[in-house]
Amino acid sequence: MRFSVAVLAASWLLLPAAHAESTNADICASTDDDAYAPQQRISACAALIDTLKDQPQAQAAALVNRGATYWYIAKTQLAIADLDRAIALDPNNARAFRERSNAYRSIDKLDKALADANKAVELDPHDAAAFDNRANVFNNNGQYDRAIDDYNEALRLKPDDPQTFMDRGVAYYFKEDYQAAIKDYDQAIKLDPKKSRAFTNRGAAYKKLGRFDQAIADESEAIRLDPLEPEYFDNRGLSYEDNGDYDRAIVDFNEAIRLKPQANFITNRGDAYNHKRDYDRAIAEYDRAIALNPGFYLAYNNRGAAYDEKGDLDHAIADYEQALRINPQFDKAAENLADARQERDRRGAATSDNLLPTFDCGSARRAVEKAICSDPDLARLDREIDAAYKAAMAKRNGRAATQLRQDQRAFLIQRNRSFGSPAYNLKREMELRLAALRGMSAKALP
Repeated sequence: MRFSVAVLAASWLLLPAAHAESTNADICASTDDDAYAPQQRISACAALIDTLKDQPQAQAAALVNRGATYWYIAKTQLAIADLDRAIALDPNNARAFRERSNAYRSIDKLDKALADANKAVELDPHDAAAFDNRANVFNNNGQYDRAIDDYNEALRLKPDDPQTFMDRGVAYYFKEDYQAAIKDYDQAIKLDPKKSRAFTNRGAAYKKLGRFDQAIADESEAIRLDPLEPEYFDNRGLSYEDNGDYDRAIVDFNEAIRLKPQANFITNRGDAYNHKRDYDRAIAEYDRAIALNPGFYLAYNNRGAAYDEKGDLDHAIADYEQALRINPQFDKAAENLADARQERDRRGAATSDNLLPTFDCGSARRAVEKAICSDPDLARLDREIDAAYKAAMAKRNGRAATQLRQDQRAFLIQRNRSFGSPAYNLKREMELRLAALRGMSAKALP
């Protein structure tokens, strides 16, 4: 779930007509919800900034508006440069500190973000947006109780702000108080029924409570409100995946990737193929995700799991190790690596004790053969079946030998076709075949 934050704009400092064209002033002062495109707002602010050199506060206000717009379109360094200039011109401009705090937070400079957020609250302790912004910094720092305190103050100052309810819901979500999160999202939606982010966030909380149908309903509503947001399709795909509906999950992941091909969406699609036991397709997806983002440790771990299922322990171990190199705190990869190394050691012991099956495990391609290679009991049964078959054949000739050969071939064909089916117990079927062959080998030649 993406942490959603407000994009708030303060009122425009009115300018004398002699110093700025009113149209530029209106456009520069517009907010992200207005009809003006970001580039229009940036151009209007630029025109004002050039004409306000003799009015430091007015020029600072225009710089803040342009900096906020740059931040909105993810041009963070340009945003910070404008906000630095604004603060130098007007050190008491609370909004300049608040907007610069937003910019620093978006590039994970949380110490600077908090310092600016504190300054914004100090300069204007009646600004609800300043408390909401500082709460967002606390949220990013993992200080959820302090975040909730600030959100509470923001709502005391502005009790009808849907964004603050939604942001407080995020804090409750991270505290794992999903019921409280849902109540805040309910209120955000009541105040603004078109707020798509509130629906997808509420869906995430429902999912944590195991209420998958409600999660999917909310995620579907978010998609209806904003069908161009790839994350919403990815979220619903994850819900379908949790429900075991892997084909519908893949359809949603496809759309998320079409809108924005990024590593986490592609990895999620790989997971769906992994669940479907289409391990080669899953590995191809993880390959693509890693090519897009070589530092995405989750893709390495999940590719390792697919190799593990295929019986390719060397590739699996290499991927688990790489996941841990990128993120040494990734416990799941550490567990997977330990299990894979243990399995490799067990197989090595089986090899040294001459406990391999009758076929070459190195060239095994079928899933059933890989399963036999990885399990000493199955490998033993394979050898014993082969010995019993040869003993039975030694006591037969002519038509009886032909029939036994056909029966053995039929057993192998059925074994290969049925392996992987929930109703097929490989070990039991091998034990039954061994008993039958031993019974035949005990009979004299006809």
